[in-house]
Amino acid sequence: MVFSTTSLFAQNGTLTGKILSEQGEGISFASIVLENNSQGFQADENGNFTANSLKAGKISLSVSSIGFIKQRVNTEILDGQSTALEIILRAAASSLDEVVVTGTMKEVSRLETPVPVEIYTPQFFKRNPTPNIFEALQNVNGVRPQLNCNVCNTGDIHINGLEGPYTMILLDGMPIVSGLSTVYGLSGIPNSLIERVEVVKGPASSLYGSEAVGGLINIITKSPLKADKFSVDVMATNWQELNVDLGFTQAIGSKIQTLTGINYYNYQNPIDNNGDNFTDVTLQQRVSLFHKWNVKHSGDKYFNIAARYFYENRWGGEMDWTSTFRGGTEKYGESIYTKRWEVLGKYELPTKEKLALTFSYNNHDQDSYYGDLPYFAKQNIGFVQMTWDKSLKKHDLLSGIAARHTFYDDNTPATASPENIDITKPENSLLPGIFVQDEITLDEKQKVLLGYRFDYHQKHGGIHTPRVAYKYNLNKLNIVRLNVGTGFRVVNLFTEDHAALTGARKVDILSELKPEKSINANLNYMGKFFTRNSGFIGVDFTAFYTHFNNRIVPDYITDPQRIIYDNLDGYAVSKGISANLDFNFANGLKILTGATLMDNTIVENGVTERPLLTEHFSGTWSASYTIPTINLTVDYTGNLYGPMDLPVLGAKDPRSDTSPWWSIQNIQFTYSPKSSSLEVYGGIKNLLNFTPAANSIARSFDPFDKQVTFNDAGDVVATANNPYALTFDPSYVYAPNQGIRGFFGVRWALD
Repeated sequence: MVFSTTSLFAQNGTLTGKILSEQGEGISFASIVLENNSQGFQADENGNFTANSLKAGKISLSVSSIGFIKQRVNTEILDGQSTALEIILRAAASSLDEVVVTGTMKEVSRLETPVPVEIYTPQFFKRNPTPNIFEALQNVNGVRPQLNCNVCNTGDIHINGLEGPYTMILLDGMPIVSGLSTVYGLSGIPNSLIERVEVVKGPASSLYGSEAVGGLINIITKSPLKADKFSVDVMATNWQELNVDLGFTQAIGSKIQTLTGINYYNYQNPIDNNGDNFTDVTLQQRVSLFHKWNVKHSGDKYFNIAARYFYENRWGGEMDWTSTFRGGTEKYGESIYTKRWEVLGKYELPTKEKLALTFSYNNHDQDSYYGDLPYFAKQNIGFVQMTWDKSLKKHDLLSGIAARHTFYDDNTPATASPENIDITKPENSLLPGIFVQDEITLDEKQKVLLGYRFDYHQKHGGIHTPRVAYKYNLNKLNIVRLNVGTGFRVVNLFTEDHAALTGARKVDILSELKPEKSINANLNYMGKFFTRNSGFIGVDFTAFYTHFNNRIVPDYITDPQRIIYDNLDGYAVSKGISANLDFNFANGLKILTGATLMDNTIVENGVTERPLLTEHFSGTWSASYTIPTINLTVDYTGNLYGPMDLPVLGAKDPRSDTSPWWSIQNIQFTYSPKSSSLEVYGGIKNLLNFTPAANSIARSFDPFDKQVTFNDAGDVVATANNPYALTFDPSYVYAPNQGIRGFFGVRWALD
């Protein structure tokens, strides 16, 4: 279809031409706009266009199409003559072309790194807006936010079916979200601070040390140099949830730029749709204050430093619980007060060499009650690292030294003194390490990365973690990568025993837990294909295999009253395949879909078992379409999970020991006028209104087990009042209890 501009211009010349991709194919229905009056026309299905009766003189054209970089073209219209143009548009930068840092600890194009890294931008997360990064990760393929308690709604992040302790969470490349803060820390990171999220699946211990066994998630905050001068995002739901994000930047002189971010979240509306007399969703009030400085101190060298304060008051429990019942046995509630502050920074030394000092420190203070069980804990983590980056011909070298100190103290037997259980013996652990990697360019198509790290733990001695990576370019946009590496994890007491705090299960650690060790191999293919109608398809396919020794396994089954921890006398395997497909069509439709098929097993004494809360299949999708005539974008997002084994309370428990297939789906409509940075959005979350069974909390009517009969051995005795021999237990959880709800929000930014 061709739109003529005859009625818009008085005379005299004609403009013809064709819009082509870099592959020489016509770009269907590309848009051509005359910049002097914003009037324009459209190419036909083959990319050809004609405009008659254009006024003679110099003109500027703005040429654009979905999936391509907008281009400005200058030309001249002559009286009574025809001017012909051939305009070539370059493909828009996709996730293939973006800069990443996580895989090799240095900035490099995603096309060039030998380590496969997935990138997720704020635009991706806006398709399903959430108040924090924990919930936002639900639409990332192979990554699942797992709730671990029906009452307090704590959770962790699973990657490829591996539990939260196997996932390392970094903030600007520093491991400050770990241990005590893994359970609550992610819910306190607002999406408004995020520039991008980088995900590496598979061990990364050769660069990042302990905890990076199953993979890592690096949350990179915005730079004051790139952020909007002012931004605001306010969202509310019909459940009476309110989330407010504010951000602004300020220049101080010519060398200092600052960024301030404020997040406030409030939910104070108890709802009990499943009729168990417990809140379906934890009530929360939290505030996060963030401030970041970017200081140019010597030539092109920078000093970046950021500070954040986070406070949260959350509770869940019986519907008529109030803070006056906190810590008592009259009404059951789980109440958690969290105070946290952190400082992190990077200083580029004023030398010719690329030397950088990174550091962080955080203080996490938790005051909580789980029913009448008090839990008071403090954790401080200090981290410092010096890196040296050097290029020598075909070698790109990176080396560094790092140290992480962890202080942890609580009021449980986990830190009690062996001589006197009333006296705590805080954990003070120092984990120093050195690492080196060499990225070798063999030729134009091949790269090899060799890496090695040595860490020393005061209890476990030296720990070695080598890795090797190989990259082969089939062509510019099609790449094959093979990675083989090792990982290790030192047990963290809080991470291991947190599930016991709810439901009164006791923790039993059978022996001194040894560090877990793993070896992983993954084969990755990443490519991009152009379609005939000038769209493109991105493909990211991975096959992975991880073998564990000394796997730390929680046993919920042997004794319903306990969680028993011990190193596995055997081995564990996690294997599977994962694929992401990114469709970008010329008509404006964008679809990102992914699926992961995996098999996680534990082998001990010749018996093979499947870990609890581990699905065989997971899938995600995100479809977006913009209707340009009314400036409206429609986003349809969702996920799908296969069955997983659940922690039931013995053979008599009437609850199913396997979850059903389940899916959370959402739809959003966003109106964004072209002449403004305003966005008005709204939609429906959990369209299918999926929630777990109403009996997810065992014996919710007797949360303090006052009506439970125990024998002399401490086992539950079946009675007329308790025919299934159950105790109160809210740990039977695999999906959120929050059903369908509407949401509405407004965003506005000043560039």
